[in-house]
Amino acid sequence: MKRLFLIITLFFLVTGTTFAAVNINTATQAELESLQGIGPAKAKAIIEYREKSGAFASVDDLAKVSGIGAGTLKQLRDAVTV
Repeated sequence: MKRLFLIITLFFLVTGTTFAAVNINTATQAELESLQGIGPAKAKAIIEYREKSGAFASVDDLAKVSGIGAGTLKQLRDAVTV
């Protein structure tokens, strides 16, 4: 039983960060830059849009940010949340 518990615990420690999505309403510049396809300019644009227009209601609202197109949005969909 202890062995099973240890295996399950190790599994979650190793894969825990894999399942974490970045909240686009609270993410810092560094957190946004950690996303595939988001560099410093796009991260800054996301933060500026959020500060100007308020919180994102859905992940699809990222398409309203300058520099975020359909391809980038598709790539980010599973990695971000609101």
